[in-house]
Amino acid sequence: MKRIALWGLLLVIIVGITAGITALLVNIMERKREAEEIALKLVEIAKNEPDPAVWGQNWPRQYAGYLRTRESNERTKYGGSVPYQKVEENPRLKRLFAGNPFSKDYKEDRGHAWSLVDVKETLREPKAGTCMTCKSGNVPGFLEEAGSPAKFYATPFAEWAAKAQHGVSCVDCHDAKTMNLRISRPALLEALQRRGVDISKATRQEMRTYVCAQCHVEYYFRGEGKYLTFPWDKGLTIDDIERYYDEYGFKDFTHAESGAPLLKMQHPEFELFTTGIHYQAGVSCADCHMPYKREGAIKISDHWVRSPLLNIAGSCMTCHRASEQELRERVERIQDRTYSLLVRAEEAIIAAIDAIKAAKEAGASDEMLQEARLLHRKAQLRWDFISAENSMGFHSPQEAARILGEAIDYARQAELSALRAKLALSPTQ
Repeated sequence: MKRIALWGLLLVIIVGITAGITALLVNIMERKREAEEIALKLVEIAKNEPDPAVWGQNWPRQYAGYLRTRESNERTKYGGSVPYQKVEENPRLKRLFAGNPFSKDYKEDRGHAWSLVDVKETLREPKAGTCMTCKSGNVPGFLEEAGSPAKFYATPFAEWAAKAQHGVSCVDCHDAKTMNLRISRPALLEALQRRGVDISKATRQEMRTYVCAQCHVEYYFRGEGKYLTFPWDKGLTIDDIERYYDEYGFKDFTHAESGAPLLKMQHPEFELFTTGIHYQAGVSCADCHMPYKREGAIKISDHWVRSPLLNIAGSCMTCHRASEQELRERVERIQDRTYSLLVRAEEAIIAAIDAIKAAKEAGASDEMLQEARLLHRKAQLRWDFISAENSMGFHSPQEAARILGEAIDYARQAELSALRAKLALSPTQ
């Protein structure tokens, strides 16, 4: 009886092991089949297909992530996707941008899916076709239709806006046939070529930053044709960009109170990022804003493009062995310090504006105020470089602090220069 019971127990163990191995093999086969599905092609995608839903038929996981960029209810301490009006939250901006459309409409950006809607609804009233460049997945097709970048830029914004149907989408960064990352906007290619960079030799990791640098940069509209140009010929730092603009003699607007010829910075994330430790270590934009994740057996890049602070576990903890709370505190300490310097720079620039305005009202000539106005330009350029950049200094903390320190210094120099001009009118005072 004992021998029969022993054989029975052995049979049960063998059956259990066999079932376990069978289940494991079935799971492995299912995972392999699932992994193969990542390249499953259900539809042929046209070269300049702007509709992300079409791409989503072949790439449903990535499309599901992209759709989440429609969500506009998450706000970090210094950013996020809630489209609040910055000029209402910070009234100093109305004076800092006096004479510029940003003084009346300066909303926080929403996700990529909203880019076309937001540019159509802005109170800044875009005029040139150039303003459409980074706002729609229809643009690659528009560029081909126009025949050249120059003709695309010179076409009125309203004409392109009437035809555009989609916000930023898959076609802006991917080749429809191979799904390789690609550059679809001429301005970046032209800027890199002028700097001697051969984009055909870029690694995939470099491309995971370059596709973002098509739009997340400082730029200006050159000449009457409003030709989109990146001011990188002398380098990517704020000092290089300043030299470029000064030699070209460019200004975006004349300040309504001080009369200074000012520049309006756009969103120079790429330029500031290149001076930071993450860039030097080979980290790409996508590593943090579109980190890899697993769905079953499949590893994909998360296409819910957003602040890493809203996904610390996926973005930061891949490399940093610290708790989520500690990493958040590290980031916010950097941002708090940057914000403190930013506010000081704003206050210093407004003091300079007040001093220049007072000297002008007292009778100071343009010649007497030339130095103060040029110092105002230098101060505002630096403050706005950090203010318009979307990381509140995190992309390069030391560089951000240096730039804002110089902004404060130049602003105070501008204030003193204006005071000297005023005193020169009444030496006895």
